Amino acid sequence: MAPTLVTACTSLPPAGAGLRFGRSCTTRPYRGFTLLELLVVLTIMAMATAGVSLVLRDNADTALEREAQRLVALFESARAQSRASGVAVRWHTTPEGFRFEGLAPGALPGQWLTQGMQVRGNISVQLGPEPIIGAQAVELVNNQQPQRTLRIATNGLRPFAVQARDQP
Repeated sequence: MAPTLVTACTSLPPAGAGLRFGRSCTTRPYRGFTLLELLVVLTIMAMATAGVSLVLRDNADTALEREAQRLVALFESARAQSRASGVAVRWHTTPEGFRFEGLAPGALPGQWLTQGMQVRGNISVQLGPEPIIGAQAVELVNNQQPQRTLRIATNGLRPFAVQARDQP
C-alpha cells in the first residue's frame, strides 16, 4: 500500500524567494500513527482485557453463589405456593439433588445446576403453609471448595437470604 501524501501549505513565501502572491505548497509522505491513535488502540485493548478477566472468575466460587441464590428463590417460590394452596411444603435433599414435597411433580426443579453441591447440617426445611415459620437454615457447600460455605437462612418472618460462612 502506497503511503498517503500530506500537503503542507503556507501563506508566506519561503525566505529569498521573491515576492509572489498565493500559497506555496510542499508534499511529504505520511508515515506511522499519531500518538492519539496509539492511545485509542491501547485503551480499547485494556478495556477488552478487563472485560475478559471479569468473565473468567473462579468457577467454584461463582457456582456456589449461583446455587445459593437459586435455592433462596426456590424456597420463596415454594413458600408462596404453599401459602396460596394451604398445603404444607417441605424441602429435603435426595441423592440426586433435592425435592419439594407437597407441590405437584415438576412444579419446581429438583437438581443442582452444578455437580458437587452438598448440604451440611439441616437437610430438611418446612416452608409453609403458615405465614410465620420457625427460624431455619441450610448450609450449602461445593466439593471443589469445601472450606467455603454459604448459609441460607430465615428468622421465620423475613424471606430467606444468603450469608457467607468461611471455615478455617
